[in-house]
Amino acid sequence: MPIVNQLSSSGLLALSGALYLALGLHFWRSRWSEKFAAQVSARAARAEKILIGATLFLHANGLRSALFGAGDMQFSFALALCLVAWLVVLIYWLESFQARMDGVQPIVLNAAALAAFLPFLFPVTHAIAHIDALGFRLHFLAAMLAYGLFALAAAHALFMRLVEKRLHHPTRSRRLRSMPPLLAMEALLFRILAIAFALLTVALGSGLFYSEHVFGRALTFEHKTIFGIIAWVIFAILLLGRRIYGWRGRRALNWTLAGFVALLLAYIGSRFVLEVLLQRA
Repeated sequence: MPIVNQLSSSGLLALSGALYLALGLHFWRSRWSEKFAAQVSARAARAEKILIGATLFLHANGLRSALFGAGDMQFSFALALCLVAWLVVLIYWLESFQARMDGVQPIVLNAAALAAFLPFLFPVTHAIAHIDALGFRLHFLAAMLAYGLFALAAAHALFMRLVEKRLHHPTRSRRLRSMPPLLAMEALLFRILAIAFALLTVALGSGLFYSEHVFGRALTFEHKTIFGIIAWVIFAILLLGRRIYGWRGRRALNWTLAGFVALLLAYIGSRFVLEVLLQRA
């Protein structure tokens, strides 16, 4: 699209952020707010999906330009969160074609809007070395996809906790009626976790296997590696507990959130400390 090609990465991210914000407000007014309650027609629902898809397209092009526009690959904790937000919106958008996801869209879209504006607030980036190495590309891609899916799982766990609390409320609010059934949400949570765990395993395994080949040194147990392994152990225990003991409900939600926090500390937390607190790339 000519117009998209003419916009800079900043312009594309700003435009996608504004659209996410507008869509998030629309879903809040039409799905959550009792004051603005209105019946959404099938035609309007199709238009919503088209608009979210178009915003995802703009967001993806903005990320592509921000990451690769300088000829090499630029990265930062803000761009990492922006990429994770894009993956989360994409997965919920795809899931909305199969199940009712209207009730979670206000939080997902508004969070994506915030993430799209983060590169403006924290513009420091650093060039990624060794991106031409096949092993490093495998490691990097698996890690980013795992982060995105675990972010989705954590958000999904929070939505499930909200729905669980509302089930004991004497009246059913609009936001609860627009949520998927709790059992369907739980089944989706563990499907997401299983895929994300496999990707995290690939990321850790490829990092261990290719570290000496790519970086010329054996894998060191630094901040990122330690918290990545802690996250892997937490999610392994959770999936085994689900399979062997049938873990579900609050226990599963708490383990999901604990694992995601460890994963955030593994990379995004370390980049935040380096780039924002220590002012180092």
